[in-house]
Amino acid sequence: MRRVTVIGSSNTDMVVRMERIPKPGETLLGGKFFTYAGGKGANQAVAVKRAGGDLFFLSKLGLDSFGDETVKHFKREGITIEGVLRDSKTASGVALITVSKEGQNSIAVAPGANMSLSTRDIQKFKSVIAESKVVLLQLETPVATVLEAAKLAKSNNCAVILNPAPAIKLPVNLYRYIDYITPNEHEAELMTGIKIKTRADAEKAAQKIKKFGVNTVIITLGAKGVYCVGPFGSCFQPSFKVKAVDTTAAGDTFNGAFAVAIAERMELTQALRFACGAAALSVTKKGAQESIPFRKAIERITKLG
Repeated sequence: MRRVTVIGSSNTDMVVRMERIPKPGETLLGGKFFTYAGGKGANQAVAVKRAGGDLFFLSKLGLDSFGDETVKHFKREGITIEGVLRDSKTASGVALITVSKEGQNSIAVAPGANMSLSTRDIQKFKSVIAESKVVLLQLETPVATVLEAAKLAKSNNCAVILNPAPAIKLPVNLYRYIDYITPNEHEAELMTGIKIKTRADAEKAAQKIKKFGVNTVIITLGAKGVYCVGPFGSCFQPSFKVKAVDTTAAGDTFNGAFAVAIAERMELTQALRFACGAAALSVTKKGAQESIPFRKAIERITKLG
């Protein structure tokens, strides 16, 4: 079994598409409103499932209409809901997203039940984690929960991928449990103090993060590609040339596809190419989970089928 367990958030995304993103204090009229299923954890879970992974998703929703609709959505995606917990005391997570005509976005999140995903919840599913090849984590749930999951996964020889988003200061003792960390350039800057403008900057930042105790550092550089520093040196994987429509779930798509590739024991360079191909395809469509590509499309663009 090559199971990928994703542990993280699930939100309802409420999106307004505008000519441009409003400035602080500014009101713009003329946008169009859409509602999508989102949340970094759920996005990455859908990415794993559509990329052909054997998925288990652990998350927490409120006992409300948003949560009910999300459960229905997961069932339509073929995602088992055994690990989708419900909290009667807290609302489901919600994200408010503004997307410009160029495809750039601005996001505000009310995490709700995501922040009640606890270390006890992790322990309830320790047998699932122990049987996994990869555990994929993000930071829209409590850091203590992320740390507990990483410890448990590591103790069972399971590869741990941390997507350190949204950007926060991480506890030093978390790094030792991470096999792969995947910050974007802004998150890498927060972690290192190094502003990334060139590939050389990415090299410096990745080397500094690696010294924290992480085995492999992968800095995603948007349309430019990804820079990776691992135990056997460094490499650069350029992005695939596409026309960007909406970048909302590109990072989540990358992480989900990368987790599948690692679970399938692809070589690191192939795993990076597979993940970059998935991310490139995701920006060509609107929405978060709606934009995530399926396995056959990823294999076509990457020629890894």
